[in-house]
Amino acid sequence: MLSGIVTIALLLIFLAGWWWAWSPRRRGDFDAAAQLPLQDQHEPAQDMRKEKQP
Repeated sequence: MLSGIVTIALLLIFLAGWWWAWSPRRRGDFDAAAQLPLQDQHEPAQDMRKEKQP
């Protein structure tokens, strides 16, 4: 009985996530996110290693 309830709950969570991702209101956000790797970056990457000053 408990496994059936958990299965139904997980199915409903999955369907809610699927509906959220495919809803027309989210399309613009996902289209913008899909274009991020293709955009030029005008600033060069900064070196994350910083020398310690004494």
